[in-house]
Amino acid sequence: MMNSLIYTYCLSNSPPEFSEDDKEQGLKSLRFDDFFVIIKYVSETEFSEENLKKNIGDLKWLEENARDHIRVISMIMEHSTVIPFNFGTIYQSENNLKKFIDDYSDSLTEHLIHLEWKEEWAVKIYCDRKVLNKQIDELSEEAAALEMQIMASSPGKAFLLKRKKTDLIENEMDRLCKNYGQDCFNECRNLSESTRLNNLLPKEFTGREDTMILNATLLVRKDRTIEFISVIRGLKNKYSDHGFDIEITGPWPPFSFISMKEKK
Repeated sequence: MMNSLIYTYCLSNSPPEFSEDDKEQGLKSLRFDDFFVIIKYVSETEFSEENLKKNIGDLKWLEENARDHIRVISMIMEHSTVIPFNFGTIYQSENNLKKFIDDYSDSLTEHLIHLEWKEEWAVKIYCDRKVLNKQIDELSEEAAALEMQIMASSPGKAFLLKRKKTDLIENEMDRLCKNYGQDCFNECRNLSESTRLNNLLPKEFTGREDTMILNATLLVRKDRTIEFISVIRGLKNKYSDHGFDIEITGPWPPFSFISMKEKK
């Protein structure tokens, strides 16, 4: 079947330079006024609305194609500012694609200016509450004071105070997690152009035994990347002994900082 659908990767402010391998894989650039859209012509067999929904249910197909989607956008990002399209964004024709660009041209221009030479980074912080629990008397004055009372009390009173301390420990661990997450977020925000806080993910989604306490995406200028990574490493070393772990990934295309508005 003829490749008649247009798969869109991203929009750029400058013409891309494709390698021979890229050209063999079908990558092309379509120009609309000052915008360059990186595309590939694909078949309805895979990418019609109905078939795309079916293929997304195939994890192997989805992983392979989603990885290629990010790879192409990241390649263009190395030399240009980009506005990424979501995975699986298909246009029926060049006219349909042109209509989208015409309708959103003002917003596209604003985004290209805002995103110029910036990258998206993801920062996630996790807490091993078992490790933190063992150090709570060292980190919490209230917990330490209550422990002193327990040691100096009669068995009956000590029993009641231990029950009280159990509740206190949970509250203190929550407080420490909140303070540490905020401290790290503030440090990251000082090095970022824009930030976004995302929902915390449960363990069944993270695949980790520890608890997520921060999930943020940050827009960082390319010339501050080294400084940004250095600060993250410093924070990671500072708090790792208390059961906290920072996971940083990137650079990513700036998906989190796109909010298109149609022309009035």
